[in-house]
Amino acid sequence: MSTPAASAGGDASAKKPLEQITFRFCSECSNMLYPKEDENQHRLLFTCRTCNFTDPATTSCIYRNILNNKAGETAGVTQDVGSDPTLPRTNKECPACKYDQAVFFQSQQRSAETGMRLFYVCCDCGNIFQ
Repeated sequence: MSTPAASAGGDASAKKPLEQITFRFCSECSNMLYPKEDENQHRLLFTCRTCNFTDPATTSCIYRNILNNKAGETAGVTQDVGSDPTLPRTNKECPACKYDQAVFFQSQQRSAETGMRLFYVCCDCGNIFQ
C-alpha cells in the first residue's frame, strides 16, 4: 500500500518540507482508495469502493495543487513557428545553420526589470536565438 512520504530537500532552518501526496490502494482487492470522512469520530479515512476496506489517513492533506507562476522567456514557442505567415520576418542569420531568414517575437516574460528582448526563430532549422 502506498503512503504519503516526506519530500526530499530542504534543511531544518527552511520551511517545513511538503509531504508527497500519493495514490493509495486497497490491501485486499488492489483497487484505489478514496478519501471519506468518518462523521462520528470526525477523522479522515481512505475507503475502497469495491470491498469497503477502510484505512485511517496519516495526514489530513489529500490533494495539493502547486502552481508555477514563473513563465520562461520563450514559453509556448515551438520549432514550427517559423512557418507561421502572420509573424514578422527579418533577414537575421541563424548561428546554427546560417540560414538568412527568421521570425521574431518579444519576450513572453512580463516583469518590471525585463526590457523589450527580441527572440528569433530560424525559418529553416527552428533554432531559437537572440
